[in-house]
Formats: sequence, C-alpha cells, structure tokens
Amino acid sequence: MSVDVLHLAINFIESTESEQLQAQFRQELVPVSQSVAHLIEQLHLAYNGKPAKGYATFADDLQDRMALPLAEWQAQERSFLQLAEQATSQLVVQLVQHQIQETGYFMLCHYRYLATEYVLVTLLGSKDHFSVTPDLLLSTDQHLDIARMQLAARIDLTEYQTSPEQNKYISFIRGRAGRKVADFFLDFLGCAEGMVAKEQSKVVLASVEEYLSASDYDASEKSAVRKQVYEYCEEQTKQGLDVHLQELSATIDSSDARAFTDYCAEQNIEVPDQFPVDVKELKTLVKFSGAGGGVSISFEQKHLGERIRYDIEKDLLIIQGVPPNLKDQLQRFLKGFSSFDNKG
Repeated sequence: MSVDVLHLAINFIESTESEQLQAQFRQELVPVSQSVAHLIEQLHLAYNGKPAKGYATFADDLQDRMALPLAEWQAQERSFLQLAEQATSQLVVQLVQHQIQETGYFMLCHYRYLATEYVLVTLLGSKDHFSVTPDLLLSTDQHLDIARMQLAARIDLTEYQTSPEQNKYISFIRGRAGRKVADFFLDFLGCAEGMVAKEQSKVVLASVEEYLSASDYDASEKSAVRKQVYEYCEEQTKQGLDVHLQELSATIDSSDARAFTDYCAEQNIEVPDQFPVDVKELKTLVKFSGAGGGVSISFEQKHLGERIRYDIEKDLLIIQGVPPNLKDQLQRFLKGFSSFDNKG
C-alpha cells in the first residue's frame, strides 16, 4: 500500500470551564515524515473499513462552508493551512448549533492513494495509553483513538473534478448515533446526500439473483458465483474503491465477461458503470442471519434447500444435521443434566 501525503493540518477543539467549545490553531502544517505517512495510512485503512457510509455532493446554497474555500485552495488563492483554519471554525459553529459536545484533534489531510487524490476530514478523540518503564514504574500517555473514528468525511478530489454528476465524490461515516450525526456532518461540509449505496446494493443484489435464475447454472455453481460476487465487492470496499460493472460481470462469468452487463441492458436494469456498495446489504449472497424473540440464527446461503429447508406456509425452519456443539447441549439438557455433571 502506498499513501502519498501531500499536506496535513492539525488543530484542537476543546471545551472551556464554562463548557464552551473553542479551537486552538497550529500555526503551520505538520511536516511530512515517515511517521506522518504511517498515521495517514492507518486513517485511510480505518476509514475504508467503516461499513456505514453515506455519499453526498456539495449543496448549491451552502457553497461558502467548504466548496468555495476548497475551490480557492485548488486555485492557489488560499493556503491549505487557511483551508484547515476555515474548516475548523466552521466545525465549531456546527457543533454548537447541533448541540454536540465533541472535542478532539481536528485533522485535514490531502493525500494521494494510487491515482486518486483525497482530502480527509476527521475529528479524533484521544485515549490514555499505559506502559511500564525499565525501572518498573507506570507511565501514562495519550494516543489518537483511530479505532473509534466516527466523525469523518472524505472528498474524492479526482472524481470531483472529472465526474461530479455521479453525486458521490464526498463520503461520510454515518456513525452509531444515526441520523443526527449524518445531518451534522452534511451541514458542516455544506452537502446534500447524493447516491445511496444501500439502495444501489439492493439493485445489484436483485440483478445478480435475476441473472442466476435465468442461467443454466446448477445450485453449487450459483453458490460459487454468489460467493465470488460478495468477495469482489467486499475487497473493493476495503480498498475504498467503487465496484466496476465490467469487473463485476467478469467475476460472475469469467468465460463471457459481458454476459451480465448484456443481461442488464436487455432487461433494462439500470446499473451504473461504477458505484459504491454497502457490503452489509450484499451479505445474503453468502449468509442468512436474523435474531428476535430470544432466537438468533445464522447459516451459509448454500445450505438453504439442502441441510436447511424453510416451509413458507407453516413458517417453519427445518435443520438437518444440527451442529455438534449445539446438538450436545440439547441432548444433555433434554436428558435432565448439564455438561458439568458429566465428568467422563
């Protein structure tokens, strides 16, 4: 993996004694070093690994928040440090307006990965780190809590310049708090939500299943194709890349790379040439799972119709070949004693 760091600015947002948010500004960019490159690489991987992302585009009526300052920086009318200062100030304003009491290190990074340039925007918290010195004394320090990154967005500068009409050049983490966090970051960046990856994933899922139903594949071949499609989409998402229709088609049928794309065209199924996916929505390609009423069930898709049968009319799930550990627990319970009673 090669991440080329071009600019990095770090400011700090803190809460005063009166619980007012204020920003501390670093007066120069962070010098690029091997440590900085490693940090941005970790942020890049962590961001790509976040499953719940939304996609957006700059809103025409909110251009002054990020779009215009970004354009001025690209036109060399303002420095990257000035861009970071403006973004930090805007973030404080939005945090106050949305009544979100978040503090931490605000980072604005311009970097290149492969042939794509990005600007990553994130507010990271810190976490205490404990260690023991050679004299066996306890030492404490703080480190950036990358694993818990929630407030983050990334602008794909390359796509923004070449194909903004796709409405997905900005991605953002929806976060555990749900819609409030999504709205907050959209407001901060001056964006409106664009392409919905979840809906696009449903289209892909349906089109793949329709294609397989119309094909001459047997059950095992269909399961193999579903697994290949899921693994391809999952790998693209981990890399922070879109799914490409031509590549997806070749994954489905290596002997005829255009078979799937031709089928979509014939059936008037609208699948873009490239698009982001929500891997969670594609999970049913390889696995079924569900929980409710004290029952949790999960099994591989390939077992449906063989080891596992579902009676729709009776709403009955029949499992043939119960997993050994579950079978052992059930037998012990039904015989009236627990596994702790059986010593031999």
